[in-house]
Amino acid sequence: MHGLRIGNGFDVHRLVPGRDLILGGIKIEHPLGLEGHSDADVLVHSIIDSFLGPSGLGDIGRLFPDTDPAYKNISSIYLLEQVYAMLREKGFTVVNTDSIVICEKPKIAPYVDMIRQSIGRAMKNEVSPESISIKGKTTEKLGFTGRGEGIAVYTVSLLSCK
Repeated sequence: MHGLRIGNGFDVHRLVPGRDLILGGIKIEHPLGLEGHSDADVLVHSIIDSFLGPSGLGDIGRLFPDTDPAYKNISSIYLLEQVYAMLREKGFTVVNTDSIVICEKPKIAPYVDMIRQSIGRAMKNEVSPESISIKGKTTEKLGFTGRGEGIAVYTVSLLSCK
């Protein structure tokens, strides 16, 4: 199992009152948060799945099922740390990861540098922030993201295996 492998990740969570909005391990100022069993960090969930597919490790739901009380309100950054350790154990390195956060609000740009640093720390600073791309996009008020009902994230990552 040598060479390069590309992985895709996708996740969606509903915006609801009474929860913090966590993206990339960073608390974002917003009146609504994401609903989910864990901290519902839709960005980190998408990144995790983009790593798990090409590494043959399955998917986030199989590794960390929402039916297991052990993962109730767990930090998704902690889960990323666990997945990154599994990748390294199998001989994979992360070349880069590129995510698109789709929402009308909040605006992501003011938080991008902090998010990149947070994700980099979860990967033991072995992946530089320059190799972690986070972009915010809107849907011009179309669909569930445009109506402010939820946030979606698409991620593509490149892994190398020696």
